Amino acid sequence: MQGMRRRTLLSAAGGTAVAGGLLGAGSAQAAAPAAGGTAAADAAQGAAADGPRASGPYDRKIRELLGRMTVDEKFGQLQQLPWTWDTGPGGGETKAVEDAARKGRLGSVFSIFGAKTTNALQKIAVEESRLGIPLVFGLDVIHGMWTNFPIPLAQAASFDPEVTAVDAEVSAKEARSSGVHWTFAPMMDVTHEPRWGRIAEGNGEDPYLTSAFAAAKVRGYQGKDAKGAKDAKDAKGLKDKDRLAACAKHFVAYGGAEGGRDYNTVDVSESRLRNLYLPPFKAALDAGAATVMASFNTISGVPAHGNPHTLTEILKDEWGFDGLVVSDFTGVQELIAHGFAEDGADAARLSLNAGVDMEMTSTHFVENGRKLLRAGKIEQSRLDDAVYRVLQLKFQLGLFDHPYVEEKDEITEPSAAARKAARAAAARSMVLLKNEKSVLPLSAGASSIAVVGPFGDSDDLLGTWVIPASQEKFPAVKVVDAVKKAAPKAKVTYAKGVDAAGEDTAGIPAAVAAAKAADVTVVVVGEPPSISGEAAARSDISLPGAQEKLVEAVAATGKPFVVVLVNGRPLTLGGWLAKAPAVLEAWHPGTEAGHAIADVLFGTVNPGGKLPVSFPRTVGQIPIHYNHESTGRPYDPDNKYTSKYLDLPEGPQFGFGHGLSYTEFTLGAPRLSRPRVAAQALRKGDTLEVSVSVRNIGKRAGDEVVQLYVHDKAASITQPVRRLRGFRRVTLEPGEQTTVRFRLGAEDLGFWTNDTRGRFLLEPGAFDLYVGTSSAAKEKVTLTVT
Repeated sequence: MQGMRRRTLLSAAGGTAVAGGLLGAGSAQAAAPAAGGTAAADAAQGAAADGPRASGPYDRKIRELLGRMTVDEKFGQLQQLPWTWDTGPGGGETKAVEDAARKGRLGSVFSIFGAKTTNALQKIAVEESRLGIPLVFGLDVIHGMWTNFPIPLAQAASFDPEVTAVDAEVSAKEARSSGVHWTFAPMMDVTHEPRWGRIAEGNGEDPYLTSAFAAAKVRGYQGKDAKGAKDAKDAKGLKDKDRLAACAKHFVAYGGAEGGRDYNTVDVSESRLRNLYLPPFKAALDAGAATVMASFNTISGVPAHGNPHTLTEILKDEWGFDGLVVSDFTGVQELIAHGFAEDGADAARLSLNAGVDMEMTSTHFVENGRKLLRAGKIEQSRLDDAVYRVLQLKFQLGLFDHPYVEEKDEITEPSAAARKAARAAAARSMVLLKNEKSVLPLSAGASSIAVVGPFGDSDDLLGTWVIPASQEKFPAVKVVDAVKKAAPKAKVTYAKGVDAAGEDTAGIPAAVAAAKAADVTVVVVGEPPSISGEAAARSDISLPGAQEKLVEAVAATGKPFVVVLVNGRPLTLGGWLAKAPAVLEAWHPGTEAGHAIADVLFGTVNPGGKLPVSFPRTVGQIPIHYNHESTGRPYDPDNKYTSKYLDLPEGPQFGFGHGLSYTEFTLGAPRLSRPRVAAQALRKGDTLEVSVSVRNIGKRAGDEVVQLYVHDKAASITQPVRRLRGFRRVTLEPGEQTTVRFRLGAEDLGFWTNDTRGRFLLEPGAFDLYVGTSSAAKEKVTLTVT
């Protein structure tokens, strides 16, 4: 969502306490009909159409309510407006929102939180509007409310979906207690573009890994899924006071933005759309995601907000999604800037007909809806379908029965348990990129430790998309403070060296002096969170400012040192990498940043994370990703006329799935349960097993992530050289061995074609199955599909 939404956030302070107030408790008769016509005059035109929708637990109630609504009230339900920095209901900047709620011309408000504030606004909608329909409140709870977990890209590095599920559970509990019902997360935009700032919000370059994390986060936010409930009593998930409605975003292919520039063009074939970008969304919807958000980009020339192929033909018709599709921030308005719509009325027509159900921020639906309906440019059935989806979400959330939250139960700070979970998640997400001569882990008994670098004494380590009040009240634990606590007998000194983005090197001599005087130095460098995330594309993704000079200067001392990276994207690590004995990728770790980093540095936690995205050697290599297709002239170091750069080695600096440990593991040869299987049997649901033994041959307990990759050796559409189709993170004691097993079926071996109607093929032939600890795995076994 657009970054300006951050500026509309309201702190929990302000507002008026209210109590009670249910739909039908006198509110329906209390106010005059909505502006634009009387209720009687609109009754015929506003009546709900029967439509082909399958009956759900709230179908009767929704249709009854639809039958009572005027046209203007219906379009009002499709409107979402932002809250502001004002002091609360009754303030000058909130008047437009309050007036719309009072008139029944508003369905949702976003960037609002705080039990008193949300209750006060909800009271206006429930007790002063004609029909008393409650509002649904949304907020960007991306990786935490008060307790910030590591950024989503970091969470993916854990290769453990439970990490993201716990984040969602903690976040949902904190947010729902503050009156929030709906989060605009998870983001599941697969991308091969590290220059794109929003890579921090997603799970990297692989659709399979992203799918696993998307599904886990949806389940964490929503709890028990109400999707399959037979009646209203059984639909408990979203009604729970510690759950949120999830939003699968951004639909779709946003991660393919040209040049990594936010909001930019995406030109994509149908097969790539379906094989790379769509799978995480299908996984999220299968997990029960209640809502979907349209993306800012065009998709092969058609803006996503006006794209009936993706929003209706695929999402609603092919997949049967019966939830709510919300626009992104002014996404409907932007159809005009795209050159797709002539004016606001045209933008409303195109987006509503394409499948957008609710308009965020811009107001073209409510301003032009009645005119478009009367002119036959929007069908009554389409309007009713959109309103039905909005009302259904509100019923699923239990807002008609319980529109308010208990103010005495509001969570306003991280609990000890939440901090513990965030600390564990951050440490579990860190990736040991390099560790020569076992410099790490550090000894807690060291007599002196220097911490240098702009982020060594910084509390700005929460990452992108953090609620400003959370940043102000609960900043991240500093690395230097955590090092002092982890090594209480050591003399710990700090020298900044350089600013995070400045070119001034005047502080480097002090940092060098600190390094020379210490047994070991921890150099903490990286990106400020402000230059990752939305609207934060970088053409140069090396360490900003003079940070590389700082690392080089510390290396020149000849004293032992380690580099800790805190960043929101893959970085190009430059010439200093060869001089650094050890490098720990810590990402932006969240609230417990310092403690989690110290846990890994001192070996309390043995790092087991793996890279969910490739680290390029230089920006000139981008895009570079493990799941690329071959060419007719694949790389050959001895043949100039093959696919390569003349001035770079082949491959990334660090590839997808890479990550080291303080112990060592060996894997046996992969084994197949059977070497041949019939394609017809697979299409009917048959599966086969790939297994491999893994042993810890080191002296420490540790984690290894065993990964399975598939390569279709010959297909009617060229396939990636490898596709991740299984991963398992296992913990083993020294000398312990286990067997990891993966099951493969038709969906793991087949692919989608360029047929816009959706055609999935499983073709006979040979498949190489690679099993190892990264995408560079060499051990393989061949499966024949007949």
